[in-house]
Amino acid sequence: MTEIAREPLWTSEDAARATGGEVAADWTASGVSIDSRTLAPGDLFAALKGPNHDGHDHVEAALESGAAAAMVERIGGIDVPQDRLLMVRDTVRGLRDLASFARARGSAKVCAITGSVGKTGTKEMLAAALGAQGKVAATAGNLNNHLGLPLSLARMPADCDYGVFEMGMNHAGEISPLSALARPHVAIITTVAPVHIEYFDDEEGIADAKGEIFDGLEEGGTVVLNRDNVHFDRLAERARAAGAKMVWGFGVHSFANARLLAYEPDATGARVEATIGSQHLKYRISMRGKHWALNSIAVLAAAGAMGADLDKAAAALADVMPTKGRGEYFSVALADGSIGVIDETYNASPIAMRAAFDVLAATRPGRGGRRVVVLGDMLELGKHARDEHVGLAADIKKHDFDLVFACGQYMTDILGELPNDLHGGSAATSAQLAEKVTAKLRAGDLVLVKGSAGAHMSKIIDAIRDMGDVAESGGDA
Repeated sequence: MTEIAREPLWTSEDAARATGGEVAADWTASGVSIDSRTLAPGDLFAALKGPNHDGHDHVEAALESGAAAAMVERIGGIDVPQDRLLMVRDTVRGLRDLASFARARGSAKVCAITGSVGKTGTKEMLAAALGAQGKVAATAGNLNNHLGLPLSLARMPADCDYGVFEMGMNHAGEISPLSALARPHVAIITTVAPVHIEYFDDEEGIADAKGEIFDGLEEGGTVVLNRDNVHFDRLAERARAAGAKMVWGFGVHSFANARLLAYEPDATGARVEATIGSQHLKYRISMRGKHWALNSIAVLAAAGAMGADLDKAAAALADVMPTKGRGEYFSVALADGSIGVIDETYNASPIAMRAAFDVLAATRPGRGGRRVVVLGDMLELGKHARDEHVGLAADIKKHDFDLVFACGQYMTDILGELPNDLHGGSAATSAQLAEKVTAKLRAGDLVLVKGSAGAHMSKIIDAIRDMGDVAESGGDA
């Protein structure tokens, strides 16, 4: 297969200037990587040294795989040509230096995104909305931490029109340095909810930690906040104190200046009607769930603040599909029909669980089928864990679901709060539960599988896929 040539991203001269490092020869890199297993030919490999591994052990493999050069802080034990090395004092610091240089060398409008839920989906929508009218650099996957954000910035070409970067955290103090590095013109907080509450005294602490995204906001920047969230006023005040010129509130609230007017789900997504400031818009999204519609309004508010054409931005949202584990839909063909599956196995929290329940309730199963819920533990809830898990029983009963399976330390307690005829089965682990689930599913069923990543609910997805031929359908339920 012929490889597609990539544009130059870093010259040896610029990389050395950015990091204060030393090079012995000229080279050009077309990307940046911190993983020798996934780097593309032409990448600059950054040999990061962490508590559990040392990237210097993989420099030789990286260069053999086609890396243009490697950024290292030592050469002892590395048998490679010196002319393919960028020598720095500290490679983690070097990655941040590359990020800072990349941010400064261009004129891209930058948006930073955080929130208790919806960060990655919002990032994908905004990247698509802006990509319809300019060159965009965006976070790949969910590379949103102290290494992922610098890596994403270091990959931003100098001629980008827009940058869209996700920022995650589970402790206070983690977002502030990321924001200072990205220096966003626009910042979005999708919502604040008791996610990672194990590491905070209360929800206000989570709001304050999310508000750190304003710390690096460019003077006169714009902030987009959830107007329906109880922490709106708290965050808006902090945003203005940080120098925000404009605070957009999005939601259904009567005071929202980016407001959802109508949401009509259908077989392949939803029709949305909204006002963004004075502009009235009607458009489609290809994802089920009112939460997606609300986040799409935040996206359009941000796109407008970044100078994009809102009609083009809204039209582009129809092409954004759910990603793996975040609402992706597929069907499995059986001898007498098919099973529909909503894959929500990437992560889970109380607010995300309830949003997924709403999607399941609004989606029709096949002929004679049932709405089936397969649940794993929600992690990082601390002392609130049992109450938050058991509290989901009321939502299940409200939606009148037909069958419930559960696994994990806390989620199995939910069955004790539900009528016996809803009990599908329980187990300590997802691997043990998978066989019970597949044994009871039948043609026509619509299945929601959800739990935190650490609950490994993808094992159940894999077991269902093995039941028959799979048809991928994106968001089509």
